Amino acid sequence: MSHNSFGHLFRVTTWGESHGPAIGCVVDGCPPGLALSEADIQPWLDRRRPGQSRFTTQRQEPDAVRILSGVFEGQTTGTPISLLIDNVDQRSKDYTEVARAYRPGHADYAYDAKYGLRDPRGGGRSSARETAMRVAAGAVARAVLPEVRIRAWVEAIGGDVATGFDPDEIDRNPFWAADAAAAARWEDLLDSARKAGSSLGAVVAAEATGVPAGWGAPLYAKLDADLAHAMMGINAVKGVEIGDGFAAAALRGEENADPMRPGADGAPTFLANHAGGIAGGISTGQPIRLRVAFKPTSSILTPVATVARDGTATDIATRGRHDPCVGIRGVPVVEAMLALVLADHKLRHRGQRG
Repeated sequence: MSHNSFGHLFRVTTWGESHGPAIGCVVDGCPPGLALSEADIQPWLDRRRPGQSRFTTQRQEPDAVRILSGVFEGQTTGTPISLLIDNVDQRSKDYTEVARAYRPGHADYAYDAKYGLRDPRGGGRSSARETAMRVAAGAVARAVLPEVRIRAWVEAIGGDVATGFDPDEIDRNPFWAADAAAAARWEDLLDSARKAGSSLGAVVAAEATGVPAGWGAPLYAKLDADLAHAMMGINAVKGVEIGDGFAAAALRGEENADPMRPGADGAPTFLANHAGGIAGGISTGQPIRLRVAFKPTSSILTPVATVARDGTATDIATRGRHDPCVGIRGVPVVEAMLALVLADHKLRHRGQRG
């Protein structure tokens, strides 16, 4: 049974491995007549591309996308959109030890236990390399969502939480941080972790504005449930919060409520947004807000106790090129998954309500 597709009416199927000749995806269900070209997709891929600073993996991939189908004379045709990116900088020899033993915290053992075989080169299908195609598909989803603005940023690295918020700062530093002071601290933090052969986790926050009230549905099509599903499907993600998330459990009812007053256009004006823009699984018209927790990268130089494929005890130190903090490049992936969910729910809402 295949588990390589995501979405309902706006559906994405990805394919390819980290060290294969290429990776790709098929976007099905995109409405016809939308302006789309490779130039509309490439800027989003460039934000995720590796090797842009010393704080990410030094694998040099241009991630140049090609549109193979579904677009004619700069417009979507309503047929499946096929996108392809060539892999050009693989170093399979770096994974000799990974082929012999499992990386603790990585998908190595679980993948082997499920399938009875695995591609150890970069993790094969379980590699975060696959997320490039989610970002490409997310760019297509943005064409379906002209009324929505999506942005994400790193809120914390290694437990050091940014306290300021300047949205103009996000694109000015290699961490996608909205706080210049925090970005300066994180440089030293990550340099220290990298030199020690270790890695750090991160928290990515995201927001979508312009989402009207009414997207989503009760019970089994909740917008927040689909968002949580989307975010948990990203490599290295171990937690998702919508709105106040776990902090809401410490509040009283009146503190957690989002009070309303009559608005000028007939819709209520909200005085708070503890719910993160979603109530009962349906958007309220407020900004949709969520936070995503990324664990530290499992591929590290520090030796860790593990088991070899033959069952013997050993230690493993993963050499090669790896992100010291995978959450940094997770920012455009979080944005893409948010766009995919919202595009799907927009089309589902239109299908139900006309």
